[in-house]
Amino acid sequence: MKPARFEYHAPESVDQALGLLNDLREDDVKILAGGQSLMPLLNMRLARPRHLVDINGLRELAYVKADTAGGLAIGAMTRHRALERSPDVARAAPLLAEAVPLIGDRQIRFRGTIGGSLAHADPVAEIPTVAAALDAELVLASAHRRRTVQAVDFPLGVLTTVLEPNEMVIEIRIPPPSPGTGFAFLELTRQHGAFAIVSAAVALTLERRTIAASRICLGGIAPTPLRASRAETLLVGAQPSASLFAEAGRLAAADSDPEGDVHGSAAYRREMAEVFTRRALHLARDRAQGGGVR
Repeated sequence: MKPARFEYHAPESVDQALGLLNDLREDDVKILAGGQSLMPLLNMRLARPRHLVDINGLRELAYVKADTAGGLAIGAMTRHRALERSPDVARAAPLLAEAVPLIGDRQIRFRGTIGGSLAHADPVAEIPTVAAALDAELVLASAHRRRTVQAVDFPLGVLTTVLEPNEMVIEIRIPPPSPGTGFAFLELTRQHGAFAIVSAAVALTLERRTIAASRICLGGIAPTPLRASRAETLLVGAQPSASLFAEAGRLAAADSDPEGDVHGSAAYRREMAEVFTRRALHLARDRAQGGGVR
């Protein structure tokens, strides 16, 4: 199939793009970034925007910058492949570095963007799950203002976010990792590069053999990436053990709200959420005990 008729716009600067979004805010407008999700929707006519704003020419939004505190600022148009090959991402955001190679295949990673993945808000996608686990912030811009939103609060539901019609994501900010932190990202798929059935992103900080901080985010088991807050609370102040991680996995699964589909029933997804949370916690613990941040 071919897309329904639309008017095409190709701004040459961020200001010009934001001006277009502001002028067209009363119409149905879509932003084209990598296009790996939007183009299939257009071709199947599941999306029929009246206007398409192509921001692929905005090279000013393609960057990875380390800040003075050791965190990262990543432009929204940074391709997945650039993240995959960035030494700054490997050093300051190893959880992101571990997840990115699992996104689709190499061709998709050459075109897909971090901002596009976040704005698309697919609950099984790797980037939204990792961003929530890292306590990342998103910078949203319109022609009149800029604001920051926590990554965990950005999606409202399946393919729905807090973005206003005249806004777009322009930057992702990831705080520096704490010493003694181990990270792990695991996902269950039918094959490499396929959509995840369940994914688990974990950050575990150890101090003197005690868990000082924990972050657990699950993908594919709720309408948005799920921060397992009860499991996180259980872990803090305790010494890591198999029984503790098993209970954390049980709590995370109990708080999930999966839907069944052709890839697995709701009960299967919930069980896998428990299994993959537990496995990710063991892996993050082992990496934290290995010293440093990894």
